[in-house]
Amino acid sequence: QLQACGGGLVQAGGSLRLSCAASGRTFRTYNMGWFRQAPGKEREFVAFIRWSGGSTDYADSVKGRFTLSRDNAKNSVYLQMNSLKPEDTAVYYCAADTPPLTILSGLYSPRGFDYWGQGTQVTVSS
Repeated sequence: QLQACGGGLVQAGGSLRLSCAASGRTFRTYNMGWFRQAPGKEREFVAFIRWSGGSTDYADSVKGRFTLSRDNAKNSVYLQMNSLKPEDTAVYYCAADTPPLTILSGLYSPRGFDYWGQGTQVTVSS
């Protein structure tokens, strides 16, 4: 089970930090991801962090502005979002890829993940 929080309303140029807490004792074996979905659009990849070594990758639209990290002791991941833009407005979803893990290329697609949080709204005003 995943519980996401931290969304809200912020002005352009501002920052937000999203958190996602997972239940279970094997969190350290999960790849974790964030996706977002704006009204009328498909769910799109934002970032992922791998279970081993914590390597990350980001969508081009957020590179240099968003940072994804994990704390295995707290079963949590954190998405720090800086320099927010109105086009970042969406519902943000955290997701877990559990063993057997998907291949690397699968982490860019919602289909690569097994469990989803409930979503948290991020609204960036201009």
